[in-house]
Amino acid sequence: MEIEICALTSPLGAVTAARRDGALCAFGFSEHWERIERGLRRRCGAFTTRAGDSAPLQGALDAYFAGDLAAFDAIPVDPGGTAFQRAVWTALRRILPGATTTYGALARAIDHPTAVRAVGAANGANPIWLLIPCHRAIGAGGALTGYAGGLERKRWLLQHEGALRA
Repeated sequence: MEIEICALTSPLGAVTAARRDGALCAFGFSEHWERIERGLRRRCGAFTTRAGDSAPLQGALDAYFAGDLAAFDAIPVDPGGTAFQRAVWTALRRILPGATTTYGALARAIDHPTAVRAVGAANGANPIWLLIPCHRAIGAGGALTGYAGGLERKRWLLQHEGALRA
């Protein structure tokens, strides 16, 4: 199996992306790439990498940060994961820019109302930052909680999308 790796830039830091068969299978801050790659190896087994064409993803990333909050909508994703994780990640993709939800609301949305902590864990295991918008999940009291990229980045993204005031 071969995976294309692309290096990208963003106002929030360097980003690394991985595509397999045309679908994004990992997308995260380069400083966390070792952890993301370990997850890919657990999921995919042995694979080789090659440099991929970064232009389409960089274009979408630039458009998003320039204000086109729908810039990622047409990019196919394949995050893998368990059936439960995929349900959480699908629910996250339904949250529109400028909106937030709670882990409890996500649990109810996927018909597992008592699985709030498991929803939080699935949110934390999201291998495709930004396109699966885990930053839009917040604590029940409105607190910004848990974000692999750090709470300052989460705050920035929510402000950028209009979900928080500066």
